[in-house]
Amino acid sequence: MNLDEQIVLITGGARGLGAALSRAFSRSGARVIVNYNKSRDAAEALVAELGEDRTFAVQADVTDRSSVDQLFSAARERFDAPISTVVDNALVDFSFNGDARPNADTITWADFDSQLRGAVAGTLNTTQAALPGMRELGFGRIITVGTNLVQNPVVPYHDYTAAKAALLALTRTLSADLGPDGITVNMVSGGLLRTTDASAATPEAVFDMIAASTPLRRVTTPDEFADAALFFASPWSRAVTGQNLVVDGGLVKN
Repeated sequence: MNLDEQIVLITGGARGLGAALSRAFSRSGARVIVNYNKSRDAAEALVAELGEDRTFAVQADVTDRSSVDQLFSAARERFDAPISTVVDNALVDFSFNGDARPNADTITWADFDSQLRGAVAGTLNTTQAALPGMRELGFGRIITVGTNLVQNPVVPYHDYTAAKAALLALTRTLSADLGPDGITVNMVSGGLLRTTDASAATPEAVFDMIAASTPLRRVTTPDEFADAALFFASPWSRAVTGQNLVVDGGLVKN
């Protein structure tokens, strides 16, 4: 299925990386569902920017299955077709500030639970809600958002990194389970992105240090990350599933 034939759900699609993903899929001609939890104004502004004929904002907490089911019903009613592609981008509130992070002595299980619910439960909910429609189409693309910190925990964000590691495992097991249905499941893992809401607290010196460490000598942008998500949704990746593509300027070799 070509990109301009797809109906794409971007969870957490109103701000930061999510907004870059929404714009990228919209530019490709896809119909885009901009999911938000609390960012209604940003979501509605983005829909106005991209065009209300092919873009739709829907509130849902992805950690709540009933809320996700309502999102899928609203999208089906709006576009009169099933969602073909899900980009699991939603992130429970998190700030990439190494100085303020909880360390090994102070972090709590509640911190882990919050991130696991956002990453793993959120992806499980959207996947299960999407499966009937994808099976109806005989086609599906599920793209999860990971992090290069799993391979290179240069800053030990324990809860966030553990949740993304679990999400990588889920990505791979889902790919094995859903491949016979024509559904691919892949992950795009970024490094520190310049700049999103989550990375806004990162000191400029850290950006400079990372840039100097990459072969490209610069920090990846949200738009560059979104390009990789387009690849996994496109026909060019039709034989690719269960993979983790690291998009960080070559800092981590996967």
